[in-house]
Amino acid sequence: MQWETVIGLELHAQLATNTKIFSGASTAYGASANTQACAIDLGMPGMLPVLNERAVQYAIRLGLALDAEVAGRSVFARKNYFYPDLPKGYQISQYEIPVVGRGHLDIDLDDGSRKRIGVTRAHLEEDAGKSLHEGFTAMSGIDLNRAGTPLLEIVSEPDLRSAAEAVAYMKKMHALVRYLGICDGNMQEGSFRCDANVSVRPVGQLEFGTRAELKNLNSFRFVERAIHYEVERQIAHIQEGGSVVQETRLFDADRGVTRSMRGKEEANDYRYFPDPDLLPLEISVEQIQAVREALPELPDAKRERFVSEYGLGDYDAAVLTSSRELADYFEAVVARSPDAKLAANWVMGEFSAALNKAGLEISQSPVDADALAGLLLRIADETISGKIAKEVFEAMWQGQGDADRVIADQGLEQVKDTGAIEAMVDEAIAANPQQLEQYRAGKTKLMGFFVGQVMKASGGKANPQQVNDILKARLDGE
Repeated sequence: MQWETVIGLELHAQLATNTKIFSGASTAYGASANTQACAIDLGMPGMLPVLNERAVQYAIRLGLALDAEVAGRSVFARKNYFYPDLPKGYQISQYEIPVVGRGHLDIDLDDGSRKRIGVTRAHLEEDAGKSLHEGFTAMSGIDLNRAGTPLLEIVSEPDLRSAAEAVAYMKKMHALVRYLGICDGNMQEGSFRCDANVSVRPVGQLEFGTRAELKNLNSFRFVERAIHYEVERQIAHIQEGGSVVQETRLFDADRGVTRSMRGKEEANDYRYFPDPDLLPLEISVEQIQAVREALPELPDAKRERFVSEYGLGDYDAAVLTSSRELADYFEAVVARSPDAKLAANWVMGEFSAALNKAGLEISQSPVDADALAGLLLRIADETISGKIAKEVFEAMWQGQGDADRVIADQGLEQVKDTGAIEAMVDEAIAANPQQLEQYRAGKTKLMGFFVGQVMKASGGKANPQQVNDILKARLDGE
C-alpha cells in the first residue's frame, strides 16, 4: 500500500520584548533561576495582568506579513492544567478568537516549484516555567524565569506532505520572524520551537489518519529526523495490524526515536474560559495601518528585487535573502562595489565560509561590508587576481588591515608588465619541450599546465588574462 504523510506544525516564537506579556519582569536570557519571576507571573493573590502593547504590535506585524486576517477584537482565555512549572495552575492564551486569523506562507520545494501553506491562526500566550532535572537527585528543580514570557503560537493547516516540506516551512517562518524583528529565532535558547502533528493515510484517502504530536523540537535537523521516524513507526504499526493512538510524543535525539509522553489532550480537557482579569483586545484600523506602514521589505519581495535590480539568478537571490542580516550585508557591499555578481559570489562564498568556520554571526565579523567592498574593488581594477584576493581576505580576517594595506605590506600587487610576463612565459615553454610538442600535436588541454607554470613562477601575481593571451600566441607559434 502507498502511504501519504500529513503534517501540520505549531511554531512557538518568543516575542522580542524587553518585558513579559503581562508584567514588567525582564525577559533577558541567562539570568539565575527564579530571579526574573515577579508576583504577577506567579499569580499571587491580588495581582492583575496588564497586556504588553509591544507584543500586540508584533502579532499584528506577523499577521500582515502572512496576508492574514487581523482581528479587530480578540479574547484572552485561561487554559487550565496542573504542572509544577505552571505556578498559576493555568496559562493565559487565546482560544476561540485569536489576534491573527487565516493567512498563508509560500515555500520553495526542491524541484524548484512553490507551494502555498495555509496558516490557521497565530495567537498570543504566555510561556510556562522550566523543569530542571540535571543536578538533582530523586527530585526536579523549577525555574520560573520563563513564566510569562510572550509567545506567538503560529498554527499551520495540515498542508505539509513530507519532512522536507515541514523543514522548508519552518525555515521560511524562522526567517520571516527575524526579518520582521519580532523574534530573535535563537533555537538553542528556546526562542523558536516546533510541535509537529504527524499522521499517515493511504494515498487517495480524503480522511486524515490519527495524529501524534511531537513536542518541543528545537532544531531543523531534529524536526526532519523526528518526522521521518514517526512516519515509519506509524506505517509499520498499521501494517502489523495495529492502530495509531492519538498522543503526545517526545523525540529522543540520542537514539533517533520518538517515545510516548502522554495521551493527547483535547480542548475540553483544558476547560478554556475567558480570562476575567483581561478585557477583550481591541485593535483599531488605524493601529493596523500604522504597523503596515512600518513593515520592512519582506523576504519574497527582497528576493524579486535582487533578481531585477542586481541581475542575480534565482538561486543567488534566494541564498542572499535567506536572512535579513545577510541581505543587508550584501547590499552594503554592492553600494561600494558595483559588480553585483562578484559581490554575491564573495558574500556567499569566502565570507560565509569564514563565518561558519569561526562560528560567528554577521554582526561579529572582523571584515565589515566596507572592507569587503574595498577588496572587491582591487579585484575589479586588476590590482590583484581572484586567487591573491583570497590570501588578502584571510589576512583581513586575521586583523592585518584593509585590502590596500595588506596588498602593500605583502607586496601582492598584480604583475601587469607585458615584458615581465613574456619572459616568464618564454621560460616556462623552454623548460617543458615535451609538453610543447604534445600541445602542438593537438593536446591543447596542456594550456592549463603552462598557465600553472607561469603563475607559479610569478607567485600567483601575474595577470591571468595577459598570461593566457601571451601563452596562446607563443604556443601557437604566432
